[in-house]
Amino acid sequence: MIRRTKLPFEFNKSYVTLEKNYASTIIRIGTPIALQDFLVGISFLVLLAIVNKLGVTASAGVGVAEKVCVFIMLVPLSFMQSMTAFVAQNYGAGQMKRAKTALKTGIAVSFAFGIAMFFITFFRGDLLAGIFSPEADTVKAAWDYLKAYAIDCLNTCFLFCFIGYYNGIEKTKFVMLQGICGAFLVRIPFAFLMQKIGHNSLFLIGMSIPCSTVLQIAMCFAAYFYFRSKDDIEHDRTYDKTAL
Repeated sequence: MIRRTKLPFEFNKSYVTLEKNYASTIIRIGTPIALQDFLVGISFLVLLAIVNKLGVTASAGVGVAEKVCVFIMLVPLSFMQSMTAFVAQNYGAGQMKRAKTALKTGIAVSFAFGIAMFFITFFRGDLLAGIFSPEADTVKAAWDYLKAYAIDCLNTCFLFCFIGYYNGIEKTKFVMLQGICGAFLVRIPFAFLMQKIGHNSLFLIGMSIPCSTVLQIAMCFAAYFYFRSKDDIEHDRTYDKTAL
């Protein structure tokens, strides 16, 4: 198609080459994100395996709840993606003050939407679950599980904006670390524990998700102040060299 179409600029096969320096940068930044997504995905598969042991109704309820979660998590996910793009542009332009302002603004706006989704999901999750299933038992099980996700609607407003921010400033190794810690230090162990002592409560098993998010948010705040102090030190060193 390109060969047959007249382009407003010159183009040939020799222009399509692999730039090693750019490729290595993309691999360095992208690999931790890909690994984190893979391992976090495995942690949710383990969570589903735990739920499947509770019976068909519980398994169906969680399946319905996961479909609802695709909808209720749209806003924080959108903020995360837009935050990454905006912060990366300003990071490349040396406008870190603007990038930090975007982080704070993104959290505030996302949190406003998160409050609305929390109330809808926590108090009327049966209506959302009823869209996907007519079975009363399945809807009840889904609503029970969704109450935990409703709490996470508030947490992810912070977490996803932080993740977008750190991805934008190339701190993807930290993003991978906090994701793995949340998944394997809290989410999976907590879910296993609640299966044993929680009397088959889907709400308690689902609470493993917001609990892991709390740990991840704490790590993100700690990293924010750590990187900020490190940037201040680097700024002072640069200033001293300039003065000399």
